[in-house]
Amino acid sequence: MPVEPVVDDIPAVEAAAGLDFAGLERVVRELFGEEGERRVAEWLAFLRRRLSGVYEVDEFGYDSDLTDQVLLPLLRPMAEKWFRVEVRGVENIPDTGGALIVANHSGTMPLDGLVTQLIVADHAHRPLRTLAADLVFQTPFVGELARKGGATLASNDDAERLLGRGDLVGVWPEGFKGIGKPFSERYKLQRFGRGGFVSAAMRTGVPIVPCSIVGAEEIYPLVGNIASLARLLGVPYIPITPFFPLLGPLGLIPLPSKWLIEFGEPIRTDDFADGAPDDPMLVFNVTDQVRETIQQTLYALLMQRRSVFF
Repeated sequence: MPVEPVVDDIPAVEAAAGLDFAGLERVVRELFGEEGERRVAEWLAFLRRRLSGVYEVDEFGYDSDLTDQVLLPLLRPMAEKWFRVEVRGVENIPDTGGALIVANHSGTMPLDGLVTQLIVADHAHRPLRTLAADLVFQTPFVGELARKGGATLASNDDAERLLGRGDLVGVWPEGFKGIGKPFSERYKLQRFGRGGFVSAAMRTGVPIVPCSIVGAEEIYPLVGNIASLARLLGVPYIPITPFFPLLGPLGLIPLPSKWLIEFGEPIRTDDFADGAPDDPMLVFNVTDQVRETIQQTLYALLMQRRSVFF
């Protein structure tokens, strides 16, 4: 693991930066009590680590310290208060070892991937390493932030390396076909590609955990696409929703739909014969099994949901 340079004299770093951490801690304790003190102490510890360079970044660019202390906390209010995410089947996520979480993709913007990452961290207490499209890493700032948050290129090589070393990996096989489909086709799964994620799971012998997400389809109802502008900019689509671009930046606020996320029973891949990952028919059959499991679960969750927003 490559580690950033360590500065031994942390008080000297604080002094050089003009920071009085001890004094700030005393003020916080007096104003906000023990809970406020604990939270600020965590932030101060985080700032000390950033100033002194005592934090790790792995070979894929993942910065667990930044993710846990900054990125996920920024997502938490949206998931808990705005989308009011209800989680089921978290016991199907293995406590240890590698596993591949496969989910449906929807919502015009890929917020479902970010929310799933948060849910796994909060409920399974494990980081979820996500597989993202090339476009993410070609976008300035977004690509660097995505790598720091645990994303890597959606390739078999990267997936197998992560799974092989015991990580939880998340993949959304519908890709842009899923998040960019019209609202009229909501909750109808698109094609799952060539099944590369299944062969990666087979080669490493890890279970596949189907994940069904209800609620993301309604956050930005896609009613149109400015195709000519999308081609000009080199992006899959420029969405038209009931509120964007009509309301400008306000149209980028997602609608507060009620979310249900269910993790299904794991599908084992360690009992296949040698050479199974190279058998296209077997890979196709397992891919279809995963897809059909997610599709049927989506239908069941939609029947159980009382309302789109409640």
